[in-house]
Amino acid sequence: MNSKLRAKVKESVMAVLPITLIVLAIAVFLVPLNIASASLFFFGAVLLIIGMGMFQLGAEMAMEPLGEGIGVEMSKSRHLPMVLCVGLALGVIITVAEPDLQVLSNQVPGIPNATLIWTVALGVGIFLAVAILRIIRKVNLSVILAVLYGLVLVLSFVVPGDFLAVAFDSGGVTTGPITVPFIMALGVGLSSIRGDKGAAEDSFGLVALASIGPILSVLILGCFYSPKEAVYSQNFAEKVETLRDLVVVFTRELPHYAGEVALSILPIVAVFFIFQLYRRRYNRRQKLRIAVGFAYTYVGLILFLSGVNVGFAPVGALIGSGLAASDARWLLIPIGMLIGYFIVKAEPAIQILDHQVQTVTEGLISAKSMNRCLSFGVAVSVGLAMLRILTGLDIRWIILPGYVLALVLSRLVPKIFVGIAFDSGGVASGPMTSTFLLPLCIGACETLGGNVMTDAFGAVALVAMTPLIAIQIMGLSYRVKLTRSAKTDTAPVMPADIDDIVEFEEE
Repeated sequence: MNSKLRAKVKESVMAVLPITLIVLAIAVFLVPLNIASASLFFFGAVLLIIGMGMFQLGAEMAMEPLGEGIGVEMSKSRHLPMVLCVGLALGVIITVAEPDLQVLSNQVPGIPNATLIWTVALGVGIFLAVAILRIIRKVNLSVILAVLYGLVLVLSFVVPGDFLAVAFDSGGVTTGPITVPFIMALGVGLSSIRGDKGAAEDSFGLVALASIGPILSVLILGCFYSPKEAVYSQNFAEKVETLRDLVVVFTRELPHYAGEVALSILPIVAVFFIFQLYRRRYNRRQKLRIAVGFAYTYVGLILFLSGVNVGFAPVGALIGSGLAASDARWLLIPIGMLIGYFIVKAEPAIQILDHQVQTVTEGLISAKSMNRCLSFGVAVSVGLAMLRILTGLDIRWIILPGYVLALVLSRLVPKIFVGIAFDSGGVASGPMTSTFLLPLCIGACETLGGNVMTDAFGAVALVAMTPLIAIQIMGLSYRVKLTRSAKTDTAPVMPADIDDIVEFEEE
């Protein structure tokens, strides 16, 4: 194992170990798990750790240089219509191949799968092109977000209530582990050659706008279709009695996820070959590095998805059902918050976002600060999701005020925090959310006799919303701190524009 992979795996251990210990404590003291379920969970945790480490290294070696390279070439081009068409095509191609979108299409009855998939993909493509145009024309991100989310809020009162939660969930599932590293790097490349003061700020925001596309497109579909009930295929723990049975269960699922990941990654590989054929940007050594990076990404994501879907998802449903069936069902809220706080650290794309933010801001916003803030945000969102399950609270009473607050904050915080915050929303709602937190909510909802469509679905939407507020509150606190320091002449030597300063060194 080379030193870089060893370092990534070590990071993965530190990210996954807390949630593993929490589940162990729950299994011992609150919801006893049988040996089969526990064995699957812990074996899945091992695969998740290795897979997450390989995926992060692969994304660093392949996805980031490819996305950044394409972004740089786009920013050099003077043919704006061609650039926008390329952006639209990239958004559609990558989204159609996203595994989470296939899962979403199977959960929404009343709409043909192909119709939903292509409509969502077109929405992502259009808004990725809008995001590229925004960077090129230097348009204020908060203004665009205010207009688009205003449209989302209006449409939310038009679509059927049973359909609203799934529509908001769609914004999170389509920005998955394959698309996020590529899109974030594309933003860095687009803004990198500008060299002006706002370049770092404009490098963020592509994921934010790409996440709005699915929400709007699914809301529009909801105006024409009338789905009445969600269909969710719950994962159940396999029966294992021996170590051999355990290995057989996982090896039986590996080909399935190998095929899914291949369909996801092949379009990006094709983009690499076409881009290299026309631009000749990478030398032989760089091409070899990118090829190895794709291999790491492929194998890592197979192991990660196998561990999460086979080991984590059934346990999430069992824990949710067990807690809901107990006399202390109110424990769903604090335990859900605790799980939410630590589970976001195990999202592979979160680690990539944190490090990219630290790199682009030259350490002004540390990965540690980002991770801590996102953890608090997701903890609140899971607590709210559990509150909805226990009370049947309409998601509109949470989502609509939440987005209004996020848009108000976007006018008050340093500009760079706006793009980072809205990007974080799409990144936080990754595979760990859809395969562990969602089954946790559905298991609790079914046990309590609730409506899965209105009460359990929406957890992904809440996880995507709270980082918008949490990150911007962090930005607001930094602005206040800077202003106070400037008045007392205790601030260190920094650039003159307050929007360029977002964090002091921790003492």
